[in-house]
Amino acid sequence: MKNKSENTVPNILITGANGQLGSSIATLADSSDARFFFTDVAELDITDAKAVDAYITEHKIDILINCAAYTNVDKAEDDEKTAELLNAKAPAILAKACKKHKVFMIHISTDYVFGGGRRTIPYKESDPAKPTGVYGVTKLQGEKNVELALDEAVSAGKHPGYLIFRTAWLYSEYGKNFVKTMLSLMADRQELNVVFDQVGTPTYAGDLARVVYDSALKAANGEITAKECGVYNFTDEGVCSWYDFSVAIEELSREKRGKFCNVRPCHSDEFPSKVCRPSYSVLDKSKVKKTFGADVPYWRVSLRKCLDNLLG
Repeated sequence: MKNKSENTVPNILITGANGQLGSSIATLADSSDARFFFTDVAELDITDAKAVDAYITEHKIDILINCAAYTNVDKAEDDEKTAELLNAKAPAILAKACKKHKVFMIHISTDYVFGGGRRTIPYKESDPAKPTGVYGVTKLQGEKNVELALDEAVSAGKHPGYLIFRTAWLYSEYGKNFVKTMLSLMADRQELNVVFDQVGTPTYAGDLARVVYDSALKAANGEITAKECGVYNFTDEGVCSWYDFSVAIEELSREKRGKFCNVRPCHSDEFPSKVCRPSYSVLDKSKVKKTFGADVPYWRVSLRKCLDNLLG
């Protein structure tokens, strides 16, 4: 990839930078030679095509990493318009701008593009997507909009390329997430009920950030071919239920805080929701490991790292 900047240092734009992934990428950027531009809605409205075009032009952006999304799964059912705007229309705007300015694009998607159902085999990227709620439907449309905008130009050698990473059960030291919620509840309660009939893989945002960051630098160096562009799954290794995840949080945090909380398994129907959440959303990571040699840590190892950072 040929940089549009005046020297060989790439200019990398992060949208949705205040979220878990954006914040995790920022910790890696501190030791990078690349120039990073971290934006959220206050700095750049990604639903405004003219604003996006102007920002990319002014800052001579080489790589765009879109971390922005409407992620409140329940609220999306009542606010479909906003979910569609951020999850489907905004990626289209960003992708069209990337096509115009020959900017390599990295877009973040979700396991919710799969319905889950009674499946017991990890999803491959090529498996049919069957989202069941507004969040999943709009995120899948966002993927399609990126592909629609860029596929033809990439295949023709007229655009440097794009990557879409599907992830799941993201947590970190930043913002609101399951781990931080559980830590708060466990500090105040002696007992918690957590569902055991939804299975997936907890994913530390720092691990996803590393793969995205490394991919961005490879793209800047022209090391990602047209054949390597497309959709990739990335979560940490292993499989567990939300109950198993919560038990691990309790056990590892008890080592730090000395407080016991009894975590009990329960069924999903004990917590009614407007959304049919995937009962099984384990993602197969063979493709990202084979193509990019991605290092994928076991989820408990990364959970301990996160808890060490949170609890000291």
